[in-house]
Amino acid sequence: MVLYLNYRVDKTFSIINHYGLINTPKNMKSTFTIIILLFCSCSLLAQNAVSTTMGKAILSHGSNSKIKAGKDTVIESDTTKENKEPQYFYLSVNTDVFVNTKGGVAKRFSPALEFGRTYGIFDIGLATGTTNSLSRGNDTAHYIEFRPTINIFSKGRFNEGLCLGGGYVFNAKQGLMTEICNSINFNVTTTVSVAVTQGYYFFDGTNSSRSTQYMGFSLTYNFLRAHSTNNRRKKAAIVSDN
Repeated sequence: MVLYLNYRVDKTFSIINHYGLINTPKNMKSTFTIIILLFCSCSLLAQNAVSTTMGKAILSHGSNSKIKAGKDTVIESDTTKENKEPQYFYLSVNTDVFVNTKGGVAKRFSPALEFGRTYGIFDIGLATGTTNSLSRGNDTAHYIEFRPTINIFSKGRFNEGLCLGGGYVFNAKQGLMTEICNSINFNVTTTVSVAVTQGYYFFDGTNSSRSTQYMGFSLTYNFLRAHSTNNRRKKAAIVSDN
């Protein structure tokens, strides 16, 4: 390229001198050639700088897009995981028997019904029943109880639940009732499950209090439609750990 520019400069000055337009000294020819070379060099450097800057900008934009896409993918994955938890209503029949206490079957037997809703591993239920099958004077045995339960372990069709409940025994001297229990559950199908329970009741009144231990059995029916999304999610949760 330098030889080409030098040739064009010589040609230009030859034409000018031939027609006598300008009397150019010899050193002017050299000066003019140097100026053109410097100008071309600066142009090439500027062009290379612009190309390098644009290349870095394109690469940077591509990298940012990948990082952002990866972050969005993680968020979408987490959201999808949360949405896979089944939600449905359930009804449980509980049959508890008090142990470590005196009395016959009528005094020990404590039946109850619980209706609630499941949110993945968390159940919120409302139970009603009797603390025994007998009434003592003005005291009654009927109660109502709020029973939240959380699934603390699961493996296939088996899971273990922990319940912390609180309620009220109507017209009883020891009216305030609290409960702590744990259960081992087995999912027969997506809609039917059975459980063995063990726990404690605590009864508190103004002048007295008592506690009692029980063992029990429960049968639960889940209100799930045959081909619903929650039914598929429930089935996936059972089968995935088998």
